[in-house]
Amino acid sequence: MATRIRLQRHGKKGYAFFHLVAADSRAKRDGKFIEKLGTYNPNTNPATIDINFDRTLHWVQVGAEMSNTARAILSYKGILYKNHLIKGIAKGALTEAQVEEKFNKWLAEKDAKITGKSEGLAKAKATQKADALKAEVAVNEAKAKAIEAKNTPAPEVVEEEAPVAEVTEETTEATEAPAE
Repeated sequence: MATRIRLQRHGKKGYAFFHLVAADSRAKRDGKFIEKLGTYNPNTNPATIDINFDRTLHWVQVGAEMSNTARAILSYKGILYKNHLIKGIAKGALTEAQVEEKFNKWLAEKDAKITGKSEGLAKAKATQKADALKAEVAVNEAKAKAIEAKNTPAPEVVEEEAPVAEVTEETTEATEAPAE
């Protein structure tokens, strides 16, 4: 029986939520599975991934195949890196202490990167909200000035009569003279 680590789709249309499962490769996508290993929610930013690390590592070590998406998720969470380090112990290249030290260092860097992204997104959202409020205040002030200008009575302007040029016979003859 070929075992495969893959995603099972759950959730409603347009708002998918996935379970990471170990299943027989012949089973249907959302059908029978051997063990549920975790969940993956791509709807949040950054995506929420909850995995039972030890059981997933076990399935990877016993040779379970992975779908492309499941491989990306396991790589992101460090399961494939931990498996790689454990293989180094079997070959005699590393000790268990070195493996734990390297993995913890990698995990700390990864957590710092994720935290930085979350903080950056929160900061960007806050600045966007502040900019929107400033724009709204400017629009409201412009509307208030327009309403104030409309409601205040305009001072009455006394128009003086403009001097009207007198039309004389000489000026009309000059303009109406045919070209000879």
